[in-house]
Amino acid sequence: MKTIQHLKYKICISGSARGRCARNAVAMARRLGKEAAKHNLVVVSGATTGIPYEVVSAAKAAGGITIGISPAASKIEHIKKYRLPTDNLDLIIYTGFDYSGRNLFLIRATDAAIFVCGRIGTLNEFTIAFEDKKPIGILTESGGISDEIKSILKIAKRGKGKIVYDSDPEKLIEKVIGLIKKEEKENNQ
Repeated sequence: MKTIQHLKYKICISGSARGRCARNAVAMARRLGKEAAKHNLVVVSGATTGIPYEVVSAAKAAGGITIGISPAASKIEHIKKYRLPTDNLDLIIYTGFDYSGRNLFLIRATDAAIFVCGRIGTLNEFTIAFEDKKPIGILTESGGISDEIKSILKIAKRGKGKIVYDSDPEKLIEKVIGLIKKEEKENNQ
């Protein structure tokens, strides 16, 4: 008789596709990707450049599974109009929803989200994850929006959410997995 194994957790990696991040953000992103693969997580990104690309590339190099959720309607549009990469992704889902629609799909398709650096798109993905009550990890000291989340939440007066913070990528992955497992236990899954 076969035993049924639990599906792998799908972790959204959100971060700056370009722009200013902390000096060590790329190295942190690569460590995050490697650690995600080590924990048998499926890394899901916006099929983009920058920080998400670094995480996906490191996860793939470490033997992980990677999925990209594209704002484009086709591979041709993904490459020619959006100028986004296709390498290091095992699967790309072409949504045709542009960036804001892609962001909603990206967050909803995953079990948790981790935010590294980031700009306005990352903030949009964060607010979706927060409103959806997803487990969230914030890689602190990576620059951008990620370093402002605590201040944003204080101003918003909406509570602390299901959020863990850490500047160490390995510890952050462990904390996020802990949040997912806690949620599963609470929901008797």
